[in-house]
Amino acid sequence: MIRLLSHFGLYGGSSSSDKQTLSGNIQGVATGTDARIERTAAPSVGIFLLVWFGQVVSLVGSGLTGFALGVWTYQRTGSATQLSLIAICTRLPGLIVSPIAGALVDRWDRRLVMIFSDVGSGISILSMALALIGGHLYLWHICLALSVNSIISAFQWPAYTAATTLLIPKRHFGRASGLVNTAEALSQLISPVLGGVLVIAIGIHGVFLIDFASFIFSVATLTAVKIPSPERSQPISEKPSLLRESAYGWSYLTSRPGLLGLLVFFALTNFFSGFSTVLTTPLVLSFASASVLGAVLSFGGIGFLAGSVLMSAWGGPGAKISGVFVFQILCGFCFILAGYKPSAALIGAGAFLFFFFRPIVGGCSQAIWQSKIAPDVQGRVFAVRRMVAWSTLPLSYVVAGPLADYVFNPLLRPGGALASSAGRLIGVGPGRGIGLLFVLIGAFTLLMVGAGYLNPRLRLLEKELPDAVADAPSI
Repeated sequence: MIRLLSHFGLYGGSSSSDKQTLSGNIQGVATGTDARIERTAAPSVGIFLLVWFGQVVSLVGSGLTGFALGVWTYQRTGSATQLSLIAICTRLPGLIVSPIAGALVDRWDRRLVMIFSDVGSGISILSMALALIGGHLYLWHICLALSVNSIISAFQWPAYTAATTLLIPKRHFGRASGLVNTAEALSQLISPVLGGVLVIAIGIHGVFLIDFASFIFSVATLTAVKIPSPERSQPISEKPSLLRESAYGWSYLTSRPGLLGLLVFFALTNFFSGFSTVLTTPLVLSFASASVLGAVLSFGGIGFLAGSVLMSAWGGPGAKISGVFVFQILCGFCFILAGYKPSAALIGAGAFLFFFFRPIVGGCSQAIWQSKIAPDVQGRVFAVRRMVAWSTLPLSYVVAGPLADYVFNPLLRPGGALASSAGRLIGVGPGRGIGLLFVLIGAFTLLMVGAGYLNPRLRLLEKELPDAVADAPSI
């Protein structure tokens, strides 16, 4: 803990003057000029680390449940379609309610939002455990519980992110994002391995109960801390309607072309990343075994953890938008590397490097968002940001399979239309169409970064848009 605190430059004694206070007095949030929230004391990094640790435990527990549900469903149905239905239930309901959730997060105490979110998720997991023990767990029950969890996450994520803004000095927003990504990386690495052992040792219902206990632990960490509420960045003469507040996040972004450009940039990035989520498995299995696939995926997880740890220690470059551009370019080359040849070594290297660079890209972006948006409206803005940025993922999931099966794979079969041209570079045969698709995704990523750089509002975002959060004084 001391080492983590020293990374943030906040380990040491404190005086009565170090109590955290917030004040803001510049008008004009709705008109396009950012209000600056002045910090007169050091933020409570220790509170952030305690909350973060509770979220780590909760994420690992949720990862165990996700693994167990996948095993349970496929063993009983043998249907990939039903697994896809479960995946949709974990994503779509939360996206639909995100704008309303963000507006409510800005109205309510963010710590209480996180507590009630964890309680709600715990209850839904407990209901599945009890149904399984009683022999009455069915697909509709799973879909209902996961839909509830998805809606709850629409409240949890903006509340957690907005609370982080109040607890971390502005200069360390990148490091905080790295820690948040580290928690996710740990879940991705630990949950499948531990879940496989626990499903055999204590059964799936036991895994559910462990997940329920992880939510209790997270709630305990939240009840032990106090997260300050931000002061409003502008006076409000009357309480606006919930519908108007829900739409406010979008109007806030449209009045700031740089932030809107950054949002579109990441929506496209997520669309391309979604292809790799769907197509990595058939790409590897077209020439290698399932054990090789497992090794490739593990390399990706290790890269994600390594990149997240690096970001938490480094904090990213001083010019965060440059970090977004440079490391996204490297992500594009990773796609090209993975698709170039049917080689487990190349695909494994591409997976490791891609997931190593992604937390840096995301951390730089997160630091920009947290710095440029007033804390009292971050719930609404972050909810819209999440809805738009993630909305492209389901689309890529739907498009990727048919494109691979009916367009690109036939092109690179022996005798296919591109066998004598592109086939000479990347090979011909099973899976080579997917390889070509990866290469094209990499090329499109490079073009997308080039287009983003040529957009002056995006390239000059950090200079043109004033910070809405002032940094804390050094201690």
